[in-house]
Amino acid sequence: MFKRVLLQVSVGIAFGAAALAAQAADITGAGASFPYPVYAKWAAKYQEVTGNRINYQSIGSGGGQQQIIAKTVDFGASDDPMKPADLEKHQLFQFPAIIGGTVPVVNVDGIKPGQLRLSGPLLADIFLGKVTKWNDPAIQQINPDLKLPGASIIVVHRSDGSGTTFGWTNYLSKVSPAWKEQVGEGKAVKWPTGQGGKGNEGVAAYVRQLKNSIGYVEYAYAKQNNLAWTQIQNSAGKFVQPSQEAFAAAAVNADWKSVPGMGVVLTNEPGDGSWPVTSASFILLHKVQDQPAKGKEVLAFFDWAFKNGGDLARSLDYVPMPAAVTSQVTQLWASQIKGADGSAVWK
Repeated sequence: MFKRVLLQVSVGIAFGAAALAAQAADITGAGASFPYPVYAKWAAKYQEVTGNRINYQSIGSGGGQQQIIAKTVDFGASDDPMKPADLEKHQLFQFPAIIGGTVPVVNVDGIKPGQLRLSGPLLADIFLGKVTKWNDPAIQQINPDLKLPGASIIVVHRSDGSGTTFGWTNYLSKVSPAWKEQVGEGKAVKWPTGQGGKGNEGVAAYVRQLKNSIGYVEYAYAKQNNLAWTQIQNSAGKFVQPSQEAFAAAAVNADWKSVPGMGVVLTNEPGDGSWPVTSASFILLHKVQDQPAKGKEVLAFFDWAFKNGGDLARSLDYVPMPAAVTSQVTQLWASQIKGADGSAVWK
């Protein structure tokens, strides 16, 4: 009798576990490496709370756009906002999910995080290959108290299609006519000098390994890899350190309604405290959902993140989207995201 009851209980537990597993949603996303640290934290907490799994692959913004267009993922992510014409062509909906900052990082003996000062035009000249030594007079002039070596500067850039690269080259194009004319902006550009690393992870790894190198990564990667970030002179002429406050200052005046697809670019914004290479990261999903249940779960995840993920974001030095913006976003979900039968996915 005891054995029979035990067997019945065991079978019941097994069926209960199977039922829970069947109910758990598996959602796939891919794209930008810029927000990967915060998306990974959100996904882990979300699974702990709901049992639903979010599998996000850091493959670069270009890959994220390609995969969502091809419908091989449930959502794509890009730091380079898609143009309204492309959103319309592929029937995609785009919304901002998080704000962060891209920082120059260096590996120079004796230089600690936040010590070195650089201006936008000087960064452009370094990445153009015009300034090639660390003790160049242009660098030394704004860093009179630092002893800089006569070593050659090794430039590290992204090798993949990257929204971080879009933000970086967009900024350099705004502050350097030479950069704008010779290189321009985009997820991928023809680099005048340097070597490429895949993802923010790859650039951080190269800079960590190569003495006298300089690269650009999202701030969380700089901190996680113990890299020496630099100050940048902003549009107000102030040398500023990267921080949540500096990223928020750059985003405070953003008018998200002014650009179709909410694709606001936050580089070189005004303000004494603004970090000049601030950007939002965007989520992409199809307006017509072939699998409405999965589309709804994607939206449920980001709704949860908007409401509950702020502290996790701030712990990694990202800036959560303001509540006024997320309210606009969720209202648009209800009107823009439909099932194949035309019914709203989000209500």
